Amino acid sequence: MFEIRIHGRGGQGVVTAAELLSVAAFVEGRHAQAFPSFGSERTGAPVVAFCRIDDRPIRTRQPILRPDALIVQDPTLLHQVSVFEGLSADGYLLINSARGFDELGIGEFVARFRRERMLVVPASDFAREHLRRPLPNAALLGGFAALTGRVGLESVVTAIRERFPAHVAEANAAAAQDAYEFVTAERKEPADAPAD
Repeated sequence: MFEIRIHGRGGQGVVTAAELLSVAAFVEGRHAQAFPSFGSERTGAPVVAFCRIDDRPIRTRQPILRPDALIVQDPTLLHQVSVFEGLSADGYLLINSARGFDELGIGEFVARFRRERMLVVPASDFAREHLRRPLPNAALLGGFAALTGRVGLESVVTAIRERFPAHVAEANAAAAQDAYEFVTAERKEPADAPAD
């Protein structure tokens, strides 16, 4: 079973992101579940949503305490809530930001993990470009697909198109595509760098 925890703020589409991710897994013929956990239901309050993906039926309904992957939609949460709690040593981390880990104040923390599984992606910038609003959820799912390979971009786009009206779906799909390409390029960069 692969477990994902998504952190963000109310109004950023955190719950929708978990639901879209579960639909993407269903599209690929796997079992999935998505559910939220609210501290408060007002806009701007911290929100956590969970998604599980497996090849077998999923029986547990507990919150995810030891995630295989974290998606952080709002970097202001990094030092406000325990977003990293329980992240496995081989875990994946995807943060919505145009700033690097050191600038975000978590450089020492991520150094303890597998660097190739830790990445920042400017998802809000991609969303702003296509949606005219900084809603990073769909873009981050495109980045998640590229970073982890747990779902394909095509499945993410299918889930987006099933959820939203056509014009909103296409804008979100374009943001997801941009994030997917960004993450793919970032992951290739170190391996493709010329030797000195």
